[in-house]
Amino acid sequence: MVQQRKGQEEEGVIHTNGTTLTSTESASQRQVVPEGTLEIGTSVMCTATFDNQEHLGEIIEQRMDSKYGVMYYIHYNELDKRLDEWITASNVVSVAKSLPRVGSGGSASGLEDTSMQNQKMTRRQKRQYAEINHLSPSVEELPPLDQYLEKEHQEKTKVKNVQVIELGRHEIDTWYFSPYPEPHASCQKLYICEYTLKYFRKKKTLLRHMAKCTLKCPPGDEIYRSPARAGTALAGTYTNPQISMFEVDGKKAKVYCQNLCLLSKLFLDHKTLYYDVDPFLFYVLCEVDKDGHHVVGYFSKEKDSAEGNNLACILILPPYQRKGYGRFLIAFSYELSKKEGRVGSPERPLSDLGAVSYRSYWTRVILETLRDCKHSMSIKDISDRTSIRTEDIVKTLEGLSLIKYWKGDHIISVTQKIIDEHLRTISSEKNIEIDPSRLRYDPLIVTHHSGKRVHM
Repeated sequence: MVQQRKGQEEEGVIHTNGTTLTSTESASQRQVVPEGTLEIGTSVMCTATFDNQEHLGEIIEQRMDSKYGVMYYIHYNELDKRLDEWITASNVVSVAKSLPRVGSGGSASGLEDTSMQNQKMTRRQKRQYAEINHLSPSVEELPPLDQYLEKEHQEKTKVKNVQVIELGRHEIDTWYFSPYPEPHASCQKLYICEYTLKYFRKKKTLLRHMAKCTLKCPPGDEIYRSPARAGTALAGTYTNPQISMFEVDGKKAKVYCQNLCLLSKLFLDHKTLYYDVDPFLFYVLCEVDKDGHHVVGYFSKEKDSAEGNNLACILILPPYQRKGYGRFLIAFSYELSKKEGRVGSPERPLSDLGAVSYRSYWTRVILETLRDCKHSMSIKDISDRTSIRTEDIVKTLEGLSLIKYWKGDHIISVTQKIIDEHLRTISSEKNIEIDPSRLRYDPLIVTHHSGKRVHM
């Protein structure tokens, strides 16, 4: 277990020896639950606090609360794990007979369509069906080693620790467990500085920190900023407020990047990177105003990816979702790939929200590329223009039924009318364009354990 060193207990600073931190239970969780309560693993019908509707769920944990008495931590069977919550005994309506199992992600899509259950599918069809419906494989479907790791992950993260965070002007309900060090891990609410991402247990401690904090932006290089005025901007690139992108080196700004990872883990279930940030670059998206740069989200990428991935992890904080920022970050990762002169693809597996965002981005870019080209194009031609990996292009076109497999080759089968029809269906999606001329980026070439910037 990683612990803070004696004499170095400053709030918001992580002291580690490189191993994974596991939190201990809070004082309220350690209290003895009286006899006669429902057992862990019991299937119950209960009233959820987020919609006041009855849902089928499973008791994951129980505790005795000094104010509310017996409380149960519930995973709702048909809903994503991010909606797991503590409820009082009065919210339990009845004990259910059975609880259908879902994939490890716990999302509604983990329940198979009854129309598909009675059909025999090939391995390829099953994989395509799972991708389209964002299905997470059940633990039993994974290889033995992955089964062990998945079960270990589920056990460690089954109960969400921090319930709420205050970040800048936003108070945000968290989604998942995050391995903050004690005593922060046992806090119901954490207060986080939006500029340094240091975390505190009390609001007054945050205010004292803010009074002395001189940093008003991420500790890296600003490599992009959207135009300040709409009249001088390329179509679709102007935003209000302005946005900017910072490149932060995990080796140079280790504590900031570690804190960013801990923050993101509150909203990403299967994120495993917490402390070993040296091999990564972090691209932090901010909204800009007179007070400073306010973090919106980020993506990370390995400095030297053996698989050719141009993105390792991506997150848009909940208050900024559904504004086009997710697609902006994805587009930005491909702009960097174009600067590097290579194709790229995100690291797998993708989260359910990540899969939706990527499919939306690939669809728009590929259709626009086909629309703007006046002659026939091959899969390789599209890849060269967009830096999207050929496998991702093929899967996207298959999902749109715009590709055929003929005599060992993939043939794009599409007319201008079909392209226009598909583009009309996604025309309402928010999309922030990138002006490549405003991007200040020199690719990092890694040799052995060192990296250097080169001008291309």
